[in-house]
Amino acid sequence: MYAIVEINGQQFKATEGAKLFVHHMKDAQQGQSVEFEKVLLVDNDGAVKVGAPTVDGAKVVCEVVNPLVKGDKVIVFKMKRRKDYRKKNGHRAQFTQIEVKQVIA
Repeated sequence: MYAIVEINGQQFKATEGAKLFVHHMKDAQQGQSVEFEKVLLVDNDGAVKVGAPTVDGAKVVCEVVNPLVKGDKVIVFKMKRRKDYRKKNGHRAQFTQIEVKQVIA
C-alpha cells in the first residue's frame, strides 16, 4: 500500500517505514507526530483511488526523525569570457527528515 501525498508544495510517494527528506518545517520537534491530509492518490494492493483533487478520509501519519538536515552545498558560478565578469554564489538547502508510520485510506 502506498499513497502520493503533497507536503510543503512537493509530492512524495509514501509507503509505511519509508524515510523522506521534505522542505524544512519550522515548528517540527524530534519525535513529534505529524499528519498530512493532502493525499492525491492511494493504491491499496491494486485498488487505486484518485482524488479530485484529494482523496476523502485519507491521511498519512509521520514521525519527525531529524528536524533540521542540511543538504549538499550548491555552487552557482557565472562568467563571461574576456569581459571581466564573474559572479560566485551558492546555498545549502534545509530539510526535515520524516518517517512514514501509517497510510490511512
